[in-house]
Amino acid sequence: MPDLADIKNTGLRGVTVASTKISDVKGDIGKLIYRGYRVTDLAENTSFEEVVFLLLYERMPTSKELVNFKRKVAESGSLPEGVVKALSSLPKESLSMDVLQAGISMLATYDKNVEKDDRAANEEMAVRLVARTSSLVAAWERIRNGRSPLNPKPDLSHAANFLYMISGEVPDKELEGFFDTCLVLHAEHSFNASTFTARQIASTRAHMYASVSGAVGSLSGELHGGANTRVMAMLKQINSLDAVDNYIETELNEGRKIMGLGHAVYKVDDPRALILAPMSKKMGERKGETKWYDMSKALEEKAKKAFKEKKHMDIFVNVDFYSASLYYSMGIPMDLFTPVFAVSRISGWCAHVLEEKFADAAHKPMLYRPKAEYVGEYCGPAECEFVDIDER
Repeated sequence: MPDLADIKNTGLRGVTVASTKISDVKGDIGKLIYRGYRVTDLAENTSFEEVVFLLLYERMPTSKELVNFKRKVAESGSLPEGVVKALSSLPKESLSMDVLQAGISMLATYDKNVEKDDRAANEEMAVRLVARTSSLVAAWERIRNGRSPLNPKPDLSHAANFLYMISGEVPDKELEGFFDTCLVLHAEHSFNASTFTARQIASTRAHMYASVSGAVGSLSGELHGGANTRVMAMLKQINSLDAVDNYIETELNEGRKIMGLGHAVYKVDDPRALILAPMSKKMGERKGETKWYDMSKALEEKAKKAFKEKKHMDIFVNVDFYSASLYYSMGIPMDLFTPVFAVSRISGWCAHVLEEKFADAAHKPMLYRPKAEYVGEYCGPAECEFVDIDER
């Protein structure tokens, strides 16, 4: 392991802090693995609930187990009345991620098993969190718009229930399928900032809700969450295919980033983006408006060419690039893009908290306690001499 002096100011990038059996990101070849399965295969062949089961219980469910698990998730999604009342009392202009973080913390107060620290109790908390995070986001969207929250329907999938709880309309199978695939693709991504936050909190033996609430707080920061919101804001700023070339030239000349291009890990196109792109196109066709997809495709192709010619470097598309136009075409408000990410990633966070708490002894780390190098001032060669306040 590198010495601390060699990794100052790097944000721990490239530093291995723990082992995991949950996921593997092979950034050099563009592969994302959930417990041994390629995410591309899972997105094509499974449902979100099946992936949640895999992440939480470390194996694929049987048909019977999956039916029962889907029902359990749907039946666990109703919010306590006190939480709904609390959400209704908040200012309507509150930031959605702040509301989500507060809501998850409130859920802990309604869980009678919150202090139980055995694996079975924590798995049950994880299922409730997966179910109710979706309900929290949907409830806030309705409350802030003067509408009453809806409870999930027991006969709908998790994806369908979320869209229903926002709009009041049960989605058709194609729309449900698009959103379900989005949930699968965003469910897990190894030790990103929010996942590390969840694990660090869990390493103190804090409960599941505290760990996940911290992860939501981490995701709220613009260096981690919200990239697809900024991609959509960029597309709306450009606003037409004819303006794409000028936008790219201006951004490169000013030394600014083009949102949705580049990634801290992937050295090729993000495999998730390759799945989202055609979905964005189809969703635009459903709406009779392919403008946002067409702009995204042109921006990707022309920006890649411009980076190659002007900066002599390759740039690659990431997961946020096409999820922006896809979510927007689905009618999801832009400020809910990051909470919707949490609706999916809650499954990965919970899996990591379980692993942090209950990993076998050979893989279980101690309390996270990194070292820092003091670079502050001294009052000369030794410590500062204290001077009474009347004499300063």
